[in-house]
Amino acid sequence: MQSYPVMSTYLKSGLYNWAGDTKSFNKEGPYIEFITSPNYPNGFVRSSTVNRTGGMLVHDLAYYWPQYAPISSPADHDLSLFTVTKATGHAGTRIGWAVVKGEQVAKKMVNFIELNTIGVSRDSQLRAAKILEVMTNTTEKHGSSDSRKSFFEITYHLMEERWQQLRAVVNKNRMFSLPHFTPGYCHFLQQETNPQPAFAWLKCGMNQWRTVKAS
Repeated sequence: MQSYPVMSTYLKSGLYNWAGDTKSFNKEGPYIEFITSPNYPNGFVRSSTVNRTGGMLVHDLAYYWPQYAPISSPADHDLSLFTVTKATGHAGTRIGWAVVKGEQVAKKMVNFIELNTIGVSRDSQLRAAKILEVMTNTTEKHGSSDSRKSFFEITYHLMEERWQQLRAVVNKNRMFSLPHFTPGYCHFLQQETNPQPAFAWLKCGMNQWRTVKAS
């Protein structure tokens, strides 16, 4: 994501500097690799590229939700980042969280947040708590005898409908095309599903890509 280089430069860390694309990374020593999966803006699932010892992986899973991509495996990483903003489309609720396995890493992250922010407003906290409550309550009914659909079932079909409409429009002209995704088995929805990103990556006849918001 484009924000990572900016953040790295802003921090002016004497330990780490932005080293560019992981595909061309060939430096020795410790490193931190950011993995956005599904990737923004093209929506493809990604994995580690550097693949060597001595590094730390940070998985940005902002879009790893059933309505956007098949949940093919547990988010069982050393450090994973999530956000309410992308999970439910509440762009104004700027609250995220991290799942961290290392206790010392978690403590350092908490300390960093305490030093660099003045905290999250109570209004945002209450809004996020209500959003997560609704998500949790409906999700617990998934697979039970309760006939009501879960939040993720509803949003999956909503995204499916929007992508069908978008593809129908794009297929009527020769100027634009959309990427094709490989279906996968979603362990949450317990069925094979198609990736349907929150953003659509349009390719025009001049072999250039343009991003449009689909959510």
